[in-house]
Amino acid sequence: MTPRIWIAVLALALVWASSASASVRLKDLVEFDGVRGNDLLGYGLVVGLDGTGDGVRNAPFTEDIMATILERLGVNVTGEQIRPRNVAAVIVTGSLPPFARAGSRIDVTVSAIGDASSLLGGTLVMTPLNGADGQIYAVAQGSVLAGGIAAEGEAARVVQGVPTAGMIPMGARVEREVDFDLSSLGRVRLALRAPDFSTAARIESVVNAHYGRQVAVMLDAGTVAVDIAATGAQSPAHALSRIENLAVTPQSRARVVVDQRSGTIVMGEDVRISRVAVAQGGLTLRVTEEPLVVQPNPFAEGETVVVPRTEAEIEQAPGTQMAELSGGTSLSEIVAGLNALGVSPREMIDILSSINSAGALHAELIVR
Repeated sequence: MTPRIWIAVLALALVWASSASASVRLKDLVEFDGVRGNDLLGYGLVVGLDGTGDGVRNAPFTEDIMATILERLGVNVTGEQIRPRNVAAVIVTGSLPPFARAGSRIDVTVSAIGDASSLLGGTLVMTPLNGADGQIYAVAQGSVLAGGIAAEGEAARVVQGVPTAGMIPMGARVEREVDFDLSSLGRVRLALRAPDFSTAARIESVVNAHYGRQVAVMLDAGTVAVDIAATGAQSPAHALSRIENLAVTPQSRARVVVDQRSGTIVMGEDVRISRVAVAQGGLTLRVTEEPLVVQPNPFAEGETVVVPRTEAEIEQAPGTQMAELSGGTSLSEIVAGLNALGVSPREMIDILSSINSAGALHAELIVR
């Protein structure tokens, strides 16, 4: 990671940390009881591919579903050898939003499960989408918008993006509604996306202050219950429409999130460290193999042999001298102290891990 990218990452962390203490709408902090989506799953067939479909010998399930579809259309293919290359078996996924009504449309994602090389230009044949209870809630069909492109010849192949997955915007029609009556609820629970006692207490205070009476009660760190009758609203929907835009200042645990793959480090505003001294250095071991071929003189007896010859070298990098990090009182001071060591982001990840092991990092260290 270049210094410019590293500065941008730190700036993003500072912006994220400063915004953590800002007011947030209630609807962005909680999920309302019963107001949730439902995942849908289906197994179907994409047709019309330009020779980039499944090889039926390597994906026999493609032949099975193709035969089933043709038989439903009145075409008898029993005992026939089907060897097309323009079809592909796919898994179709989607999410049924809350309060979706019959006839409305939703987006679906299509992903190949066989050895198809591309779904570009294909069309998904009518595919039922089932919920977790096994019932059919939607039916998907339409042209697939693949997310990449692939081209190949006899000696080379180029792939850009992921051509074996795509989506169909508004490609599924809702056939069954989820049986849920919001208007019958006498009390609605607000489930915090990030459970925290302080945030739940603030939500309770803000809602009660808005109505001027006891309306909300904190049940635990992740739940606040709202009495619909106490709000005086005509229905739960009217009550939720009033409280969902109330501003609340959330609280969260101090965290340091580290992504080892990209070398990204994000720190929260409440991260603190105790006074600690840090030294960082590198040790490089280099082993080189230079085998030597020894052979007898012309017309002499003997045979050619390879004599191994190895050179080993240990190199001690200059590293960073012992540096002291005073107890940080703010995120900017911690970042300034770590940058003063002049280490790379990868080395800083190791330093943060070591500081945490020493018990000097007062935050939750999350490594991904």
